[in-house]
Amino acid sequence: MKRFFKFAAIAAGIAVLLAVGGTYGASYYYTSQYGQGCASCHEMATCVSVVHSAPHRTVGCMECHEASLATKLRHMRIHIFGTIPENIRLRDVDVPAIAENCKTCHQHEYASWHAGPHSVTYSQVFADPVHNSKRMLMDDCLRCHGMYFSGSIRDLVKPLNTKGPWRIIRSGFADQAAMPCMACHQIHREGTQETKAASRISVAGAAVPESLAFYDRRETLHFAAATLSIPQLHDGARAVTISQDPRQALCYQCHAPRDPETGSVAAANAWGPQVGSGDDRTPMGVHEGISCVSCHDGHNENTRASCKTCHPQMSHCGIDVERMDTTYASASSLHNIHWVKCADCHQHGIPKPKTPAAVKAKLRTTPGMNG
Repeated sequence: MKRFFKFAAIAAGIAVLLAVGGTYGASYYYTSQYGQGCASCHEMATCVSVVHSAPHRTVGCMECHEASLATKLRHMRIHIFGTIPENIRLRDVDVPAIAENCKTCHQHEYASWHAGPHSVTYSQVFADPVHNSKRMLMDDCLRCHGMYFSGSIRDLVKPLNTKGPWRIIRSGFADQAAMPCMACHQIHREGTQETKAASRISVAGAAVPESLAFYDRRETLHFAAATLSIPQLHDGARAVTISQDPRQALCYQCHAPRDPETGSVAAANAWGPQVGSGDDRTPMGVHEGISCVSCHDGHNENTRASCKTCHPQMSHCGIDVERMDTTYASASSLHNIHWVKCADCHQHGIPKPKTPAAVKAKLRTTPGMNG
């Protein structure tokens, strides 16, 4: 009996050594050729082929993907004994580690995203008592607020009612970002090699390929922004002028308008989706026709000082544009910055433009400019 246990212990030890050595040996082999060796004989061939023609071609797979011993052993088990899927997809539990690794190279972009509203957590979205007491949670919420969550809404939060109290029941997900980097960026994509500027990509240097792509959880695929459509919206019967900036098409996937409600004037006249319906924020009024990214930073949605990008210090009315009574200055304002019109404030007629006193004084003292 002792002999049996001795041999069993030796066999178990050899098995562990082979497993550990095999997984780390395979990892070294895989990394040394950026996956080309392993892809020659198994299911990773498609993924590796895409990576080898992508901007991240010189980045090792495990510089982005989590590669613990448990993960490697799981991969080996499935490869040898399991049912290999036709298309390999990320598990929802693997996404947080990958998103965290993005900041290794993209520090500025990651910090900007982390400081903005798109880094909101599952708990902040799905356990919000203000929202949940007004509207019942449903699976469609995950389309924008949980693209990588693999289950249904009942697998994420309880109870599913408007009374609460609500809690995240999926272990480890309460504090995870509901909209990680890969929700809007396609990592495995074809394209030319990226070149970074000395400071950061978003400020200077050669233009980089557009990685913007919406991740559709139903299809488990990314759809490039350039392939997404920009809707035609209406203000009543009038067709609204909309920027054709392809980046804006990505915004519309979540900040989308709704079809007119049955029985409404718009529905009766077949005017189509209306500006400002649903979660739509298409610019209208004085800002009609400009792109979302004309004012909003791409990663943190910040609009600080965006007015001065186009406006002079003072408006035609002689008032600082950032102090006007709009939602830019105060969230409680009735004049939404997306749809504000001059007539919203000047209901008795729009006054003629005024030249600020400081500008007038400068004109008077500038040779040849005093009339």
